[in-house]
Amino acid sequence: MRIERVALYRVAMPLVSPFRTSLGTEYERSALLVRLTTPEAEGWGECVAGADASYSSEYVEGAEDVLRRHLVPALLAAGTVTAPAVAPLLAGVKGHRMAKAALEMAVLDAELRTHGMSFAAGLGAVADHVPSGVSVGIMDSVPELLDAVAGYLDQGYVRIKLKIEPGWDVEPVRAVRERFGDDVLLQVDANTAYALRDARHLARLDPFDLLLIEQPLDEEDVRGHAELARRIRTPVCLDESVVSARSAADAIALGACQIVNIKPGRVGGYLEARRIHDVCAANGVPVWCGGMLETGLGRAANVALAALPNFTLPGDVSASDRFYTTDLTEPFVLRDGGLDVPAGPGLGVAPLPDVLAEVTRSVAELRG
Repeated sequence: MRIERVALYRVAMPLVSPFRTSLGTEYERSALLVRLTTPEAEGWGECVAGADASYSSEYVEGAEDVLRRHLVPALLAAGTVTAPAVAPLLAGVKGHRMAKAALEMAVLDAELRTHGMSFAAGLGAVADHVPSGVSVGIMDSVPELLDAVAGYLDQGYVRIKLKIEPGWDVEPVRAVRERFGDDVLLQVDANTAYALRDARHLARLDPFDLLLIEQPLDEEDVRGHAELARRIRTPVCLDESVVSARSAADAIALGACQIVNIKPGRVGGYLEARRIHDVCAANGVPVWCGGMLETGLGRAANVALAALPNFTLPGDVSASDRFYTTDLTEPFVLRDGGLDVPAGPGLGVAPLPDVLAEVTRSVAELRG
């Protein structure tokens, strides 16, 4: 495809309620969107970088800067481009996986729309409906947590993930198990809040029959995760430690995980996410799709990815109203415990013009 222009939209999406993890509390989603135009089609991408650098070294202002100064100019100078060519084309810029992922997503969307093919079909999906789990943030009290979990189960979510941190771990998990029973699919996410010295404490979670404990240790401590996996019965799932197919293969070889959470916007894009899926499948390691408060654009792509065959655990592909009163696109609605995979060309969704205009704070356009 020949790319004519790329527009970068800074948007602010208020959350329906504050979302607290061990890293802090979010009140709105400050997102960066990529709108790419070719003579044949238009493509959209979404950057998952946060408002600050507390989760990752990438943050939204930095992502916009590297896109404007380095990544988009390289793409425009290439003349013609295909989605598989984006990563090699941008390889001269070190890191910045979230920014690169947004640009690749927009190229892939435009390419698939040109050919009348859905994102799901392009990635190799095998399902048209995927089970949906929900991530429940840290609360001020256990009764508040129990009310929140009850509400999500009543809505039909098939899996509950509890955010945990030191001081908010064993007792909340115990309370949820006692209130809702052993049949509820339950897992926890530590967001790197613990160290290997906490292994004995984390082993206190073993009796609760959790699906997994996600990223308990620092993202660079892969050997520590391998040792932790030997000390606890709860399966260890890696998230932030897995940044590529190569890192996934290394972690699996070291015994650092039994499960992998794939966040495509964090690993460099949906094509690398598919490669991680394939590496895990080849090694008998199940995967699930994580979420990063995406708008309907990123949500559509995540649902398509979650329809690949080795996504055998429910992911954080929740309905739009889990985070937004009004989504950027037509809302994703929970049905039969999951979400329908968009079947239209490309992402199958696009921003609603009135909503986009309301939430946009700035637009920068670059032309070839």
